[in-house]
Amino acid sequence: MWYFSWILGLGLACAFGILNAMWYELNATDEAHQRREAQQRKAAGR
Repeated sequence: MWYFSWILGLGLACAFGILNAMWYELNATDEAHQRREAQQRKAAGR
């Protein structure tokens, strides 16, 4: 019966890794968008 918990644990670890990668991708694109907007505002203010 130990293999059931092993398979469930492996599935949860994979799900956590996928969700973590999705969160990182969302966060990284948001930061890049904010930097781009700040550069555009700085260029328009000249």
